[in-house]
Amino acid sequence: METFDTGRHISGQFNAELDAILNHVMQMGGLVEQQLKDALTAVTDNNEELAQKVLNSDYKINRLEVAIDEECTRIIAKRQPAAGDLRLVMAIVKTIADLERIADEAEKISKVALEQFSTKQQDFLLNMDNLGQLVLTTLQNTLDAFTRMDFDAAFKVHQQDSRIDREYEALMRQLMTYMMEDPRSIPKVMSVIWSARALERIGDRCQNICEYVIYFVKGKDVRHISDDDVAQVLLNKE
Repeated sequence: METFDTGRHISGQFNAELDAILNHVMQMGGLVEQQLKDALTAVTDNNEELAQKVLNSDYKINRLEVAIDEECTRIIAKRQPAAGDLRLVMAIVKTIADLERIADEAEKISKVALEQFSTKQQDFLLNMDNLGQLVLTTLQNTLDAFTRMDFDAAFKVHQQDSRIDREYEALMRQLMTYMMEDPRSIPKVMSVIWSARALERIGDRCQNICEYVIYFVKGKDVRHISDDDVAQVLLNKE
C-alpha cells in the first residue's frame, strides 16, 4: 500500500491546521455516505419519512463545504503552501465540491420514495437498488482511499467505474423495454431513470476524488484520460 505522509512539517501549528481540515472533510464524507445510504433505503422500503430526512439534512453538508473552503483559503493565504502541501489543499477543495454534488444526487434519489409505485412497478426499484449498492460501496471505498491518501486503493476504485457504467446501461435497457411494452408506465419509469442517472453520476464523482488522491500522492494529473492511459502515465517516471 502506497500512502503519503502529511505530518512532516516543522511547524506544529501547520500540522494542526491540516489535521483539522482533513477531519472536517472526513466528517463531511461520513454525512454524504449516510445521505446516500438513507436515500437508497427510503426508495427500497418506500419510506417517505426517511426520504424527507435526506431532503431536510442537505443544509448540513452545504454548511460544511463552505466552512472547509474557507479554511483552505485561509491556510493558503497564511501558510503559502507549495509542492505537496499545495496539492493537498487543492485536492481537498476539489473533493468537497464533489462530495456536495454527491449529496445533491442523493436528494434526487430520495425523491423517488415520495412517489407511489404499483406492486409490479416495485421491480424497477429493486433493480435500481442493485446499482445503488454498488455505487454505495464505491463511495465507501473512495472515502477510505482519501482518508488514508492511499494511491493503490484510489487507483483500484478509479478502474472500477466501468462496472458502474455497465450496470447502469443494463438497467437502462430494462427500463426502456418496459416503457415500450407498457406506455402507461412511462412517467414512473422516467422517475427511476433520473434516479439511476444520479447514481451513475455519483460513480463519476467518486472517480474524480480518486483522481485527486492520485494527483496528491503522485503529482500526476490523470483527469480525462482512459484507465490504460492512467496506468501508462503513472508508470512514467519523468
